[in-house]
Amino acid sequence: MQEKVFDGIKVVDFGWVLAGPITLKYLADYGATVIHVESPKRPDLLRVSTPYKDGIAGINRAGYYAFWAGNKFSVSLDLEKAEGMAIAKRLVSWADVVSDSHRPGVMEKLGLDYDDLRKIKPDIIMIRSSNQGLTGPYASQPGLGNHLNALAGFVNLIGWPNGAPISLIVAYTDYLAPHLAAAALVGALDYRRKTGEGQLLDLSQFEVGLQFLAPLLINYAVNGVEESRMGNSCNYAAPHGVYRCKGEDRWCAITVFDDVEWQAFCKIIGDAPWTQEPKFSTLRGRKENEEELDKLVEGWTINYDAEEVMHRMQDAGVAAGVVQNAKDLYEDPQLKERAYFWAMEHKELGKFSHLGQPSILSKTPAKPYRPAPCLGEHTEYVCRQLLGISEDEFDKCLIEGAFGL
Repeated sequence: MQEKVFDGIKVVDFGWVLAGPITLKYLADYGATVIHVESPKRPDLLRVSTPYKDGIAGINRAGYYAFWAGNKFSVSLDLEKAEGMAIAKRLVSWADVVSDSHRPGVMEKLGLDYDDLRKIKPDIIMIRSSNQGLTGPYASQPGLGNHLNALAGFVNLIGWPNGAPISLIVAYTDYLAPHLAAAALVGALDYRRKTGEGQLLDLSQFEVGLQFLAPLLINYAVNGVEESRMGNSCNYAAPHGVYRCKGEDRWCAITVFDDVEWQAFCKIIGDAPWTQEPKFSTLRGRKENEEELDKLVEGWTINYDAEEVMHRMQDAGVAAGVVQNAKDLYEDPQLKERAYFWAMEHKELGKFSHLGQPSILSKTPAKPYRPAPCLGEHTEYVCRQLLGISEDEFDKCLIEGAFGL
């Protein structure tokens, strides 16, 4: 039995930022050899993104990059140099999978698109994650995940009724796409195992985003209804919101779906006189008087710690959850029990918590094997040990600038 489910799978990652690298983190964490190609001239964008360790900028000090790059190797190659490109093509010949997350046209310009790769290795699998896919009138339109948040319709749903839309703090589609991309890669690897044939996987982040808005799209297709901003409200629940609790910036989310849960909620808060008013006795009544209801609920929650509110509600069968901040998450007993954060010693960051995996395979669990790499940290190892490049040839490539150093 394999120790790791993707033992023996070899991946070359020409991508950057989030969608591509996060996809390959699934494979790396479960045993695949994943090599990230970059260079000092063109480093991964996350390497130059805050936050930096101790607030000091540095190509290897970016926490955002390190968070997603554990268990990977880093090779520095200058793809504008013939010698650098020659090594890149040797990597393709070595690999099972090649990944790209640039704007369509970049890999074509480099001579590394799927048709080019097939000439090097006919059974290669290539996954290309882009904004809107490889075809169509807007395929080559540049942009990042925060633009796709708007394009896919997420931003239209965030904010208060009659108010302006509110942008998401993260590039949401960059975190959605990797789940589908990793599943597609597993399917492609299985297909190649059975048939000996590779394939091109064309992933559109725009279209991935729409998968998560299916109910809204259906409502428009069937009823012509265009959903928009509702604040914290929900059409089929009340109370349904985030309520201020005791302490500074402490909140708890509470949801009451039906009259049985409403009765449980009323009992939790001591059957306050206002809970007996007829206008709150049905879901329709609670929805019609929701603004008043939310103020009354918060008049109770403000007297208690968010954790106490959550546990009281949950113990009575009412859905509730503390609005956790980063400190809460790192101290969360559930995440600690499941070892979700992987603490490893990084060369420049010191002890650093890399992100683990949300799924645990009983026979081949994901494990932390190595911390996020410094830029080009494994260049010589990959060239000499994995590609079989001689010491003299490596030195010649170094002198000729193949590694961009």
